Amino acid sequence: MTIYCDESGGLNTGVMTFAAVMLTPDTAAAIHARFRAVTGLRGELKGSRISLTERAYLLELFDRAGGRAWVAVAKRDRLAPPADGRLATDLALYTALLDLAVSSWLPETGGVCTDVVIDDGRYDPVILAGVRATIQDGLAGWGQASLADSRRSDGVQIADVIANSLFNVEIGSPRAHRISVILEPLRTSRALRIAELTTLL
Repeated sequence: MTIYCDESGGLNTGVMTFAAVMLTPDTAAAIHARFRAVTGLRGELKGSRISLTERAYLLELFDRAGGRAWVAVAKRDRLAPPADGRLATDLALYTALLDLAVSSWLPETGGVCTDVVIDDGRYDPVILAGVRATIQDGLAGWGQASLADSRRSDGVQIADVIANSLFNVEIGSPRAHRISVILEPLRTSRALRIAELTTLL
């Protein structure tokens, strides 16, 4: 199995969400291919660019295929500042959410080797290489952490839609109610679970 990761939002919006989606590469590719075949999507699959109906269809395909996700969520107004008194940074929040989302999965893997694929588009490659190394340390011998161009990763694009969905819900966007209805079956079945980040160490 592979854990595909992507985020939505940031400190400037007041909310950041980070999705860690568990799928096999073959399953992620099949979901993505079917979605494109039915919708005629061109270009990168992103939650900010698809309609509510398309979002619902993708998440139904994800659910049918046995996909599961942990989404780590942080709200700026509920986030305790770092213990050293410094101002929180977007990168520190991103790294903490990534760690929380991935570490939420590790007890459930049963020690089976699980790779982690992280979108490489948010920060400078040197910065992200450091983030990847931190996650690799946390994985120890359980798997390999790597960076991927989201345009070439089926799983990262699916993770983008899930992170964006929770972001819309958390900020109360005009689409929040409809998206909540779309997500409800996944939350009820625990195919989608949420971990809230309240403290930056």
